[in-house]
Amino acid sequence: MERIVIVEDDVFLRAELQSILEKEGYSVECISSFDTVLEDIASASPSLIVLDLNLPKLSGFDICRGLKARGIGPILVLTSRNQLRDELHALDLGADDYLTKPCHPKRLIARIQKLIHIYANMRVLLDAGDFQLDENANVLYVGEHSVSLSENEGIIMKALLKAAPLVVKKEELFSLLWGSSDYVDENILQVNMTRLRKTLDEVGLTNRIRTVRGIGYQLQGGERQ
Repeated sequence: MERIVIVEDDVFLRAELQSILEKEGYSVECISSFDTVLEDIASASPSLIVLDLNLPKLSGFDICRGLKARGIGPILVLTSRNQLRDELHALDLGADDYLTKPCHPKRLIARIQKLIHIYANMRVLLDAGDFQLDENANVLYVGEHSVSLSENEGIIMKALLKAAPLVVKKEELFSLLWGSSDYVDENILQVNMTRLRKTLDEVGLTNRIRTVRGIGYQLQGGERQ
């Protein structure tokens, strides 16, 4: 199921958007606190972000720039700002589409469906410097070598890459992998991390995943072999 993150500070509009999208079958997560908005979006591993521009703390422009720097997208800007210069600036920063409020729900859904379809059929590489991850195909590229990751390995690597250098909490990984942390044995997560580390070792990437005891995991620099 595609997950959409709504970044909107208007409580009523946020609830309306969430209702519209959930009725279309999307999983929806809303950002309601804007102190760590980039980190919160990254930890959700969204299929698409619906982004307002007039926000507290960081502006939508700053968030758009930050998301694209992390390889997170697609981004659909939904804003009351109807000036051409704002639209061009957002698109220049990496926004994939731009709609002004008020927007008919069917138009919004059509644009969302189009962007998700486009991204699902394109090669999107997340760059870690000495390796890249194709987040759609779950293929890891290291120099001239490549290795296919399992679905769970891909989910974990995407979360670590998008959050780096921050720590990804165990609860976030439980949610991404199994939908909830309820009734999930922590040993299952450790087994998946062990398998991923072994896969990384096979392509010469060692010590890239650090365990932060009691909290979660962190992608860090390591030695190439």
